[in-house]
Amino acid sequence: MSRRKFIKQTLFSGIGLASLNLFPLSSFAFKKKTHTKITILHTNDVHSHIDPFPDNDPKYPGLGGAARRASLINSIRNKEEHVLLLDAGDVFQGTPYFNLYEGEIDFKLMSFMQYDAATIGNHDFDNGIDGLDKMLPHAKFPFINANYDFTNTILKEKVKPFHIFTKDNIKIGVFGIGVELDGLVDKKLYKETKYNDPVITTTKIVNILKKEEDCDLIVCLSHLGYEYKSDKISDLKLAAQTKNIDLIIGGHTHTFLDKPTRIRNLSNKETLITQVGWAGINLGRLDFYVQIDKNYSVSFQNLTIESKKIKKNNS
Repeated sequence: MSRRKFIKQTLFSGIGLASLNLFPLSSFAFKKKTHTKITILHTNDVHSHIDPFPDNDPKYPGLGGAARRASLINSIRNKEEHVLLLDAGDVFQGTPYFNLYEGEIDFKLMSFMQYDAATIGNHDFDNGIDGLDKMLPHAKFPFINANYDFTNTILKEKVKPFHIFTKDNIKIGVFGIGVELDGLVDKKLYKETKYNDPVITTTKIVNILKKEEDCDLIVCLSHLGYEYKSDKISDLKLAAQTKNIDLIIGGHTHTFLDKPTRIRNLSNKETLITQVGWAGINLGRLDFYVQIDKNYSVSFQNLTIESKKIKKNNS
């Protein structure tokens, strides 16, 4: 089978084959239109898992699969008016699909699912910065990262620090932060990419998004990792050492969180941190109810992608 034919069939086969039963979120009682509901869907560390895990897999039998994820995303979009779909990095590496197609099929599938933005993980450099650049035309969504300086690389001006989305007059600023590459990725793969301090970078970017761009919600797509026993910067530390981030969607450590972690930031306000494991097993969902005074309530679900049903964890 030719490469083009295979990709085309993969994009369109299997969509809707899964019988997916969604569970309604707890209702919020509003007598009149005083809020806007923003639904944020998210993935991380999918690692080129196009197919579901086999039914005899000892840890994740029958879970995941790009076609099922696409069907679930489409079902949610049909019910919700304002949806953002985001990814926290490491799209590449993990199955023979990446070895054969070098990320082309991954980006085309994400484009088919209408991802709104993604950040860059360390494994996205596994074919080198030139390999990543070669695949970018297949991604019909922006890649964002604020603390990698690509000035002297082929990715100069191709990766932006942040992107602003507007949903029903609500401005949502989304920016990306990446893990330190030195010692994790071979220098010849990322070449002249420079790593800047995540806390300093985040402080600058959030200041722009909050004060200059007047964003109502600020979301960080982080590939730092959830938590470490060492002093290494993590999502927990980033949240505590900054302010004005409403949500950190994390990756890198493949952490399965049943519910978002709440961290007090420098302003003594809560920052939510979430991560949904790896391999496309879960699709994260958070619903922000942004009121006229710009305060908000939030509910969440982690939806496990299965062939017969959707398991739900929610508050």
